[in-house]
Amino acid sequence: MKYRKFGLTGLDVSEVILGAGNVSGLYTGDDAETQRDLLKQALEGGINWIDTAYRYGKGKSESALGELLPEIDADPYISTKVGIEPDELDDIPGAIERSLHGSLERLRRDTVELFQLHNRIGSKVDGRLLTVEHVLGKNGVVEGMQRMQDQGLTKFIGITALGETPCIRDVIGSGAFNSAQVYYNMLNPSAGENMPPDWKSGQDFENIIKLCTEKNVAVIVIRSFAAGVLATDQRHGRESMITADTELDAEIRNAQAIFNVLGDEYGTRGQTAVRFALSNPDISCIDVGVATKDQLQQTLDAVESGPLPIKALNQLGALYKTNFGNN
Repeated sequence: MKYRKFGLTGLDVSEVILGAGNVSGLYTGDDAETQRDLLKQALEGGINWIDTAYRYGKGKSESALGELLPEIDADPYISTKVGIEPDELDDIPGAIERSLHGSLERLRRDTVELFQLHNRIGSKVDGRLLTVEHVLGKNGVVEGMQRMQDQGLTKFIGITALGETPCIRDVIGSGAFNSAQVYYNMLNPSAGENMPPDWKSGQDFENIIKLCTEKNVAVIVIRSFAAGVLATDQRHGRESMITADTELDAEIRNAQAIFNVLGDEYGTRGQTAVRFALSNPDISCIDVGVATKDQLQQTLDAVESGPLPIKALNQLGALYKTNFGNN
């Protein structure tokens, strides 16, 4: 395993971290034996961070980790998240405090390394979408999360960089947060580069990773497998599209175009996807959700192989210029 700096926090984080979320479904399920075995394998492989959230199985993921980690005598870094509900907007700091106390109780911990906002960020309230003012303004998310830091319940705070790109940039640019979860993969690399004019295959995140680097915000890559579309042709029914201007059928077609060009020269499809994300030196880690020991071992092997070579990146760049051959 290799490690990278996590912004200015002073933490060194494994290049891949274990995501205990809904896409893999493992830690929101009831297979405690597989959960335990995979945790052991991850930690033995050098992974030192596990990411969870209350919304993952309505607390089941946090509770599973709270039971299993003491059992296997392990104490990795832990991150969890708060999702502000529409009826909680009048008391965002209170909602944040209640959520974190609940998470810590389920995790059986006194503190977490990172506490993150799970909501999307936009220009107007829409369901669970929060405005920039809700995040940065008086009695908002920053104020509530900083109170949790002052109480020693979390060391650092972060956001999920989803929603409307200009609003996401405003929040990152504020410098109020230590980290951001960023959508970044071979199908949509726009968070890490300026896309060519003909690329029309998803939401344009306008190179927010560069902005994160300028503001010393650590980058956690999410959806490196694009909900599994990049990793396999087999669908599991949990392929939710979490970015604007994105359709599952188009993602499937574009993934096929990628592997028609790259083939298996750089490992399995999943390994190629991990190695692509690792090719960006400005990311801190990749949050990977896996459901089996074989999937985890493939991920660990991908880290060992390292970033994709420039030849592969150039081939991908040529695909983007033609919008995956669709123009």
